[in-house]
Amino acid sequence: MTGQSPATKTKKTVPAVMNSALLFRALKQVFKGGLSFPDGHIPPSSHTVPADFTGVGVAASDDPAVDDYILNQLQALAIRNVRIDVSYGDENGPTARLLNKLLLTDLQVVVHLVQPFDDAFTMTDATSQEKWEQFVTHICKEFGRRLFAIEVGSTINRRRWAGYNTKGFFAAWDIAHKVIKSNGITLIGPNISDFEPFYTFSILEQLAEDAMLPDMHTNNLFCERVTEPERYDHRILGFQWATRLKVNLVKKARLLQRIGAQQGVKDLISPAAFWTLPRIERLLAEKEQKQADYLTRYMVLLAASSALRQAYWGPMLCWREGLIDDGSGRYPELERITHYQSVLGNLEQFRVRPAFYALQQFNHSIAGSDYLGPLSTSNNVEVHAFRNQDQLIHVAWTINGKACPLSALYEERDQQRAEARDRDGLSSAERPQFISEKPTYLFWPATHIVELKKSSAPYPLESIFAHRQQGHYYPINDGVWRGMLIADNLDAARELSQLLHPGNLPEANSDSTLRRARNLIWTVPGPDGRTVVAKKPIKMPIQKRLLDRFKPSKARRSWIAAAELSRRGIPTAQPLAYFEKQGDSSLKQNLFVCEKVDHDFSAREVLVAFHDGADSYVGIPADEVYRQLAHFLLRMHEHGVFFRDLAGGNILIKKQENNQLDFTLIDINRARFYNRSTPLKQRLSDLARICHKLHWEGRDILVSYYLQNMLKAKSFNWRMRLPFYLYDYKVNFKRRYGRKAIKRWWQSRKAN
Repeated sequence: MTGQSPATKTKKTVPAVMNSALLFRALKQVFKGGLSFPDGHIPPSSHTVPADFTGVGVAASDDPAVDDYILNQLQALAIRNVRIDVSYGDENGPTARLLNKLLLTDLQVVVHLVQPFDDAFTMTDATSQEKWEQFVTHICKEFGRRLFAIEVGSTINRRRWAGYNTKGFFAAWDIAHKVIKSNGITLIGPNISDFEPFYTFSILEQLAEDAMLPDMHTNNLFCERVTEPERYDHRILGFQWATRLKVNLVKKARLLQRIGAQQGVKDLISPAAFWTLPRIERLLAEKEQKQADYLTRYMVLLAASSALRQAYWGPMLCWREGLIDDGSGRYPELERITHYQSVLGNLEQFRVRPAFYALQQFNHSIAGSDYLGPLSTSNNVEVHAFRNQDQLIHVAWTINGKACPLSALYEERDQQRAEARDRDGLSSAERPQFISEKPTYLFWPATHIVELKKSSAPYPLESIFAHRQQGHYYPINDGVWRGMLIADNLDAARELSQLLHPGNLPEANSDSTLRRARNLIWTVPGPDGRTVVAKKPIKMPIQKRLLDRFKPSKARRSWIAAAELSRRGIPTAQPLAYFEKQGDSSLKQNLFVCEKVDHDFSAREVLVAFHDGADSYVGIPADEVYRQLAHFLLRMHEHGVFFRDLAGGNILIKKQENNQLDFTLIDINRARFYNRSTPLKQRLSDLARICHKLHWEGRDILVSYYLQNMLKAKSFNWRMRLPFYLYDYKVNFKRRYGRKAIKRWWQSRKAN
C-alpha cells in the first residue's frame, strides 16, 4: 500500500512547529493563570455522556475480506465512530475501498488527512502546496458530506514523525481550512499529541487570530507513560511535585477543553490513544489484561471529566496495541499514532484481545448514561456513579496491585441487591469479595440510592495479583486473626482457613523443620493432600520491635511481595494465605503459608562450588550458569524489583532439559518495588550480595553478562566494583566484630 513514507530527516534537521513567537503566546497564557485549575482533578457531577462517546481507528488490508471482518467487529463493539487515515496515493487503493464500505453504514466516519513526511517537510514550497490542495479537494469531492468530519494535522508537536516546521504547518492548515469549509464539511484538528498545553494555547490562539479555527479541536490525550490513567503525572515536574500539582487525566482533559473553549472551540476530541503492550511488559506480566484494565479506567475517567465530545482508541487491528491482534508480530517504522496506514497480518491470524471486550462492555453500560459524580477518586480507590433509564451503575477499581474489600465500601443490603459484572461484562457465580485494578461494574435498579460507607480513614487495601489464572482471593477475620487466602470458591476458602489456621497447624519437629533462626520455617499439610510451607517469626530483637512497629507484619510483607513478584512475572513460591493476630505487640504472632518450591539446588550451592574451583555444576559449564543467572537477575531488576536480601540461598534452581535453569525467589519479605526499572545503585547492591561467596573471576563474568545486556550496556569498571568491595568489608567486619562474633567470644571465655 502507498501513503506515508518513513521519516527521512533526523530530529536535528526538522525545525519544530513551536517557534519563539508561538512560545511567547503560550507563556503569556500561562502567566495569566491559564494552567491554574483548583480541583480540576475532580470530575464534575451531573452531566450526560454522549451516546456516541467512543470511537476506534481502522485501516485497510490488501485482502478485501478484512473489510467485512472490520465491519462485523465494529458492530460487535457497539461503536458509533470510526477514524481512518488517508494519505497520498490512497484514493484508489484498499483504503478508499474500506472507506466507501464504511460510508454505506450508519457509522460516523472521520477521515484523517495525513501528509507524507517529505511533503510536509517541504510544505513552504509552491509545488508541495499545490499537491496538498489537490489532494484535499479530491477527498472533499469524492467523499464530501457523507463524512462526519475531516481531521487535519498529525502529531504536529512530534517533528520526527510529522515533518512540519512552523510555516509549513500553517500553510497546510490554511489550504485545508479553505477547501474543507467551502465544501460545508466539519473540520477538526490540529491533532496535538499528548498533554502539551503550550502547543494548544499557541496554535489555537494563532488560528483564532487568522479566523481559521477548527469546528472541534483534537488532541491525542495519552497517559500511557504515566502508566495508570488516574495517576498524577510525574513527568511534568517530577515525582515530588506530582501530588501537589494534581495533574491527572481528568485535569488534563478539562484544561485542554477550557483552553479550546476560551478561543471559541467548545468541543474536544481525542482521536487516538492507547497503551502499547511492550511498554506494559517492561514492568508487568499480564500485558493484555493490563491493557484492558487501562482502557476501561481511561474511558470511564474521560467520560466522567465532561471535557470530551468523543474519545477514540488508536488502532483496532494491530500487533502492538490493537484491540485485535493482527498476528503479524511486526510494527512499521513510522508510529501508528501519526499514520495508521494498513493492517499487516492475515485474516486467519487475527485474535480478539481482552481490551476489545472491555470497550464493548463500556459501550453497553456507560455510553449515553448520566454521570452522577465520583464517590471516591484520587485516593487509591476509584468509584464513579452513572445512571441510565434502567440502571444505577457504579464502576469501581483500585490502583495497581491492590484490592479493597467490597464490605469496606458498601453496606450489606447494597451488596446483596447489586448485580456484579467484571471489566469484560461477565458475571460470577459468587458475589465478589474485593474490587481490584481490574474494574468491576455494579448494577442496581435505576431508582435505587447507594452511598459508600463513611470513613475518616483511607479505605483498607490488600495486595493481590488480580490476573492470576487460578483461584480467588478471600478475606480472613475471625475476631482474633485476620488475613487473606487464595481458594477456588467460598466453600474451599472456609475449609482452607481452618486447615491453615495458626491454631490448627502441627508443631514443627526435626523432620518438618526447614530452618530455625530468626524465623521458623517448616512443612505442614496443605489442601488436596499436598505439603506446603509455613513461616513465622520466632525472634524479634527489641530494636526491631521499635523499628517495625508501624510496618506490616512479616507475614503480610511476604504476602505483598509474593503478589508483586507474580504481577511482574518473577517466579516465587506461590502464596496460599497469611494470618496476623490482631493487637499483637510482639510482632511474632503472624504466619505466611506458601507452596513448596520444586527445586534441585540453590544458587548458594552453585556459587560456592565455583568458588572452590569447580568449572561446571550438574554438568552445566560455569559460563552458562553465569549467563542464565545474569539474565534472571537482569529481568528481575528491569521489572522494578529491588530484592534487598539476594543471598544465594534465596534463589532456588530447577534444572530442566537442554541445561536450562529455572530460578525461583524465596524469603521475599524484604523486597521493594518500583513503578519503573530498578535504579543502578540498588541493582549493584543486590549483585554485591549474590556475588559475596563467589571469587572475582566469577564475579567478572556474571556481572559483565548482566551489565552488557542492559538497555544501555555498561562496563564493570572500578565505580561499579566499589559496592562489591564495600559489601565484602561490611560482611567481614560483622563476622569478626558483630553481635554473633561477640557472643562466640564470650562463650569461649566462659568455656576457658
